Amino acid sequence: MSTESYRTLPSVAPFSLFSSRDIELFQAGTHERLYEKFGAHFLEYEGEKGTYFAVWAPNAAYVSVTGDFNEWDRYTHTLFPRWDHSGIWEGFIPKVKKGSLYKYFIRSRSGEELFKGDPFALYWELRPKTASITWELDYKWKDKQWMAKRAAHNSLQSPFTVYEVHLGSWRRPDPNDHEVFYTYKEITDRLLPYVKEMGFTHVELMPVGEHPFDGSWGYQQTGYYAPTSRYGSPQDFMAMVDAFHQEGIGVLLDWVPSHFPYDAHGLYRFDGSHVYESADTRKGFHPDWNSYIFNYSRNEVKSFLLSNAIYWLEKYHLDGLRVDAVASMIHLDYSREAGAWEPNEFGGRENLDAINFLKHLNERIYALFPDTQTIAEESTSFYGVSKPTFLGGLGFGMKWMMGWMNDTLDFFKKDPLHRKWHQDQFTFSIAYAFSENFMLPLSHDEVVHGKSPLIYKMPGDDWQKFANLRLLYGYMFTHPGTKLLFMGDEFGQTQEWNYKSELNWNLLEHPTHKGLQQFVKDVNKLYTSQPALYEKQFDYHGFEWVNVTDYDNSVLAYMRKGVNEKDQLLVVLNMTPMVQEDYLLGVPAAGVWKEILNSDDPRYYGSGVVNTGAITTQQQAYNGKDYTIKLRVPPLGAIVLKQE
Repeated sequence: MSTESYRTLPSVAPFSLFSSRDIELFQAGTHERLYEKFGAHFLEYEGEKGTYFAVWAPNAAYVSVTGDFNEWDRYTHTLFPRWDHSGIWEGFIPKVKKGSLYKYFIRSRSGEELFKGDPFALYWELRPKTASITWELDYKWKDKQWMAKRAAHNSLQSPFTVYEVHLGSWRRPDPNDHEVFYTYKEITDRLLPYVKEMGFTHVELMPVGEHPFDGSWGYQQTGYYAPTSRYGSPQDFMAMVDAFHQEGIGVLLDWVPSHFPYDAHGLYRFDGSHVYESADTRKGFHPDWNSYIFNYSRNEVKSFLLSNAIYWLEKYHLDGLRVDAVASMIHLDYSREAGAWEPNEFGGRENLDAINFLKHLNERIYALFPDTQTIAEESTSFYGVSKPTFLGGLGFGMKWMMGWMNDTLDFFKKDPLHRKWHQDQFTFSIAYAFSENFMLPLSHDEVVHGKSPLIYKMPGDDWQKFANLRLLYGYMFTHPGTKLLFMGDEFGQTQEWNYKSELNWNLLEHPTHKGLQQFVKDVNKLYTSQPALYEKQFDYHGFEWVNVTDYDNSVLAYMRKGVNEKDQLLVVLNMTPMVQEDYLLGVPAAGVWKEILNSDDPRYYGSGVVNTGAITTQQQAYNGKDYTIKLRVPPLGAIVLKQE
């Protein structure tokens, strides 16, 4: 009988998880799963359990792991530089267990000493503490049914209505104490039934990657591979996504591959040199956000970001990524004065490295996860953001329709009696609505920094403000494209969004706010149940103007069409507070129409100008059509009719 014996391991044993192929892909910018190699990984080596650490610090002279397991000693656990000049430092440290705090101590070649968190850490200490935590991602998922069928839910031919949420400020245990949060589970218990009741198909979470400053709303991240510990552990976040999936609701994540903060423990000057950011401040520094821009010309950085996107989709079962600030990534002159940027090699303003990165990113995401979506926040007229890469596009699934949002809000701010002079501004969106796969956003950006909440962007007295906002939502949900609404907008939040507090839920005691909330619930139900509103939402065959020339009355009408002709809907909008009785509209065929939604219904706190019963066509040529119908068109109202 023999017993297996092992040598006594040193404090750091030479060990590697990297193959030569890993290094090759890492340096080519195409490694898709760096999180399986970098960071802290529990394993057994020569009979000893412990943790393998690996970090990229190409210009470091010395790297060690310091943590609570060695009393934060800088010199007892020195990592080994790889022989292949990859810039990777690694080693196996015996007896380091799950839940240990650690940082990398890095001495640069110039002698500068730095304490850095792990860029690949799965979990971090709660701010203001900044250490990384050794962790595992073990979790038993229960969303098999959703994952098997989610291709239909996330399809471009399916209804896609998104509720944008900031987890810390949707609700709080104490609205006056911004240091106390609900946990992921407590948020889920409250948020999930609400989202389901309101009829949204997806939630979009503002960035959850670990970030040191609450006021960045998550957009200035230091922990790209870790859900923030403000609300719990990585497994708690997994359970949140799992719960939404089990109830048939998709989860999108706001993802930030554009910039990161200069906090001492973060990515900035990681080894005393510009590792993740460009050394040239014309490319590497972001003047708007006082942050640093990823160096898209460096292949190792591209591998870091590509792996990160895939990590969230693979490990957390997310249904898509809304990619933040794409315009700032692809334009060298974004928010820069003349002379503060350098043209590309062809003399243009496009950041060719960033464009190539995004194309490759989308190609790989859709190859690996064809049942997910990537959605670009891109505010310019850059060609083909949501076109396939083989057609010269960036390859995103959808693009935020920022032009629609700006023009529409500007139009609605105008006195209704003056709107007839500005109707072209309102109708312009249809001229380019099918040039991209557009998502119509009314996001957090529209209710911060002095822009006022949506309800106070509307003109008129209290009743008119709510009527205008219901009209806006009626228009938004019947306009071609998918939808996104920021939390609080659904019930007419009266204060600008404040990340330190919570939404004013007490407003729902008032019939005006309760009525608006009910309308959003019903318009969501309309959008998700009527194929004409989503089957051809990116196809010009799904839209037809019926009445676009009645400037004096500011009444507009259009058809929305699905695959089947019987599904078509007629939408009528009245932009003024003047009721239109016996309003004549041309329709293409004989039949009976019925009103299926009216924003002026008393249950929404409307004035009750509705169309009851059957509306029968008359044979009369009008506006190029052979038949007409007569309608009551409500003040500041949106009505939707369907042929029986």
